[in-house]
Amino acid sequence: MLHFYLNKQRIRTDQPAGSTLLDFVRYQQHLKGTKIGCREGDCGACTVLVGDLQPDGSVQYQSMTSCLTPLGNAHGKHIVTVEGINAAAGALTPVQQAIVQEGGSQCGFCTVGFVMSLTGHSLSQKPATAETGLAAIDGNICRCTGYKSLERATALLTEQLAGRPTQQPMAWLTEQKFVPAYFQQMPAQLRKLQDELHSAPATNGHSSEAQQILGGGTDLLVQRPEHVREVPVQLVYDRPHLRGIRQDADGRVVLGAATTAENLRASALMQQLFPHLHRYMKLVSSTPIRNMGTVAGNFVNASPIGDLTIFFLALNATVTVETPGGPSREILLRDLYSGYKTLTKAAEEQVLEISFAAPQPGDYVNFEKVSKRTHLDIASVNSALWLRVADGFVQEARLSAGGVGPTPLLLARTSSFLAGKEITPATLAAANEVAQTEISPISDARGTAEYKRLLLRQLLFAHFLEFFPERLRFRELV
Repeated sequence: MLHFYLNKQRIRTDQPAGSTLLDFVRYQQHLKGTKIGCREGDCGACTVLVGDLQPDGSVQYQSMTSCLTPLGNAHGKHIVTVEGINAAAGALTPVQQAIVQEGGSQCGFCTVGFVMSLTGHSLSQKPATAETGLAAIDGNICRCTGYKSLERATALLTEQLAGRPTQQPMAWLTEQKFVPAYFQQMPAQLRKLQDELHSAPATNGHSSEAQQILGGGTDLLVQRPEHVREVPVQLVYDRPHLRGIRQDADGRVVLGAATTAENLRASALMQQLFPHLHRYMKLVSSTPIRNMGTVAGNFVNASPIGDLTIFFLALNATVTVETPGGPSREILLRDLYSGYKTLTKAAEEQVLEISFAAPQPGDYVNFEKVSKRTHLDIASVNSALWLRVADGFVQEARLSAGGVGPTPLLLARTSSFLAGKEITPATLAAANEVAQTEISPISDARGTAEYKRLLLRQLLFAHFLEFFPERLRFRELV
C-alpha cells in the first residue's frame, strides 16, 4: 500500500508501484489538468510538483515529469497538480496571470506544464533570478508561442518574487496567492504521515520477489513501461543509504547510487572540486529529469552516449555492486561494459555506490557535448578529459568519449599517448590521429560516422583550449 498526499487529499492506493504517477492522476483520480504528451519526459506537459519533507521541517518542492515518475516514488510525499494550486472562484495565481498578461498561451496544451514549473520556481528556497527562472522551464516545450512571451512572463514573475522573504516564505507565498493556504499545513501533515509509516511501515512497492530495480524511472519507464508496471519492483529512489555525496579520509569522493543528477549539480563538495560543474550539468537533460534521474541509472542504462557515464569515465570511477544477501565487489566503470547495452555485472547485482579520487592541484577536468539542441537532448558526441599537468607537459591523461562506439569509451591509447607530451597544436593533432583508431562510429539519426569523427576531433581540441588557450592557436588546430 502506498500513502501520500495528492493536493489536499490523503491517498492510500494499492496500484502497482511501477505504474506512472501520470496515469494515476488522470485515470484513477480524474484530474485531467495534467496532460499526456510525449510520455518520454521531453515535452513537460505532464509536469507536477513533488514535495519532500526535509530534516529542518520544511517541504522542498521539485518539478518532475509525471509520465516517468513511478507511482511508488510518491510514497510519503506531497504531489501537486495544477488543480492543487488553482485559486478559488476562477481567480488566477500570479504565475497564471503573468502568462496571460504576456500572451504566453495559445493552444494551451503545454501551459499547465509551464505553470507548474514556474510555481515550483516560486516555491524554491533559492533566490529568484533571471537565470533560475529560465532554468525552471528548461524542460517545457511550447510549439505555438515562440517562447519570447513565456520568457517575458518568467521575467515578470522573477520581479514579483524579489519581494519574497527569506524567512517563512510560505506565509508570503500563500498571502500573495502563489499557492493556496493549505500549503502551510503540509509540513505537519507530512510529518504525521511519515510517523505513521515509520510505526507501521508500508511496502512502498518493495517485494521479496522483486524482479526489477527501479530508481528515478527516467530510462525504464521510457523503454519498458508495461513490463515495469506488471512486475514487482524494488524502489531505490528514496533509500537513505543510497543517497548522498561525501569525501572519505583517503580523499575519495563517494556517491550513493540513488544520488540524482540534480543532487550532483547542487552539491557544494562537487562544485568545489569541479568549478565548471554547473555548466556541464546544464547540458544534461532538463531540470525535471535531473530531479529524477539517478547517477547509477545513467550507468546501468549502458547507453553509449550517457552523459554522466562519460564524465565519470574520465575520473576513473569505481562502481560497487552487491548481490542481495551476498558480498559486494568493485568494478572499474570502464570495465562495466562488455558490448552494446551489455553489462559485466550480474542482473541480480545492485549498484550501491560510485567512487573516484578527488582532483588534486594541477589537475584539469572538462566535459563537452554536441547535440542538435543545446538542452534536453541526446548527444551526437560527448567527451570528458582529466589531465594532470606540470610546466606545460601532460603528466597523466584520461580521455573518454560517447557516441563513437557501441559502448561508452575510455580512449586508453590516446590517454597514454598524451602522457609526457608538451601541450602544443602538434601534440593534439597527433593525439587525434591516435583517437581516430580507437573509435568506430556509425551513421544514425544523430549524424554520419564522418561527422562524429570530426566532432571528437573538435571536442579534443576544445578540452585543451578551455584551459590552455595561450599555448594553442586556433588557426593551427583547424
